[in-house]
Amino acid sequence: MSREEAFNKLTIYVKNNNLIKHMIATEAIMRALARKFGEDEEKWGITGLLHDIDYEVTEKEPEKHSLLAEEILKDVSLPSDIIDAIKAHNEIHGLPRETLLAKSLYAVDPLTGLIVAAALIHPEKKLAPLDTNFILNRFKEKSFARGVNREQIKSCEEIGLSLEEFISLGLEAMKAVSNDLNL
Repeated sequence: MSREEAFNKLTIYVKNNNLIKHMIATEAIMRALARKFGEDEEKWGITGLLHDIDYEVTEKEPEKHSLLAEEILKDVSLPSDIIDAIKAHNEIHGLPRETLLAKSLYAVDPLTGLIVAAALIHPEKKLAPLDTNFILNRFKEKSFARGVNREQIKSCEEIGLSLEEFISLGLEAMKAVSNDLNL
């Protein structure tokens, strides 16, 4: 599946512009991680892009989120490790995250929200002026972006990255697609 095919598929199921931006941000960070780890950038990017394809449909039934994604994506013959990573990113299922791909997606998912929230409180409301320390300081503020699962972000250590390194990589990846994110 090409990136274009994946994007076209997700627009069938996802209409919320902010959710699409989240998926694009996740894709960007996953691609950056793939480059860092010497993995298949296209594969990792598609995993990030499609990870929430069923979110709007399952929003009121979180126990179905990511399982429906498997059904939606079964006709496109994606590798099983992509499907496994997508299913395991929803911790409600308690599925093991055994691969680097699955562990990475799990850690990246909430990072995008933290970075967007930090951009929105900055006077310029853009990613460009942000630096890693600004994000790290917001990360430490319990009252900031309460919905962001900090433990999930800290699971970046399972993929061999410090929190600072992970946030830096994520911020730079999102800056690279800032036009798509309107940030």
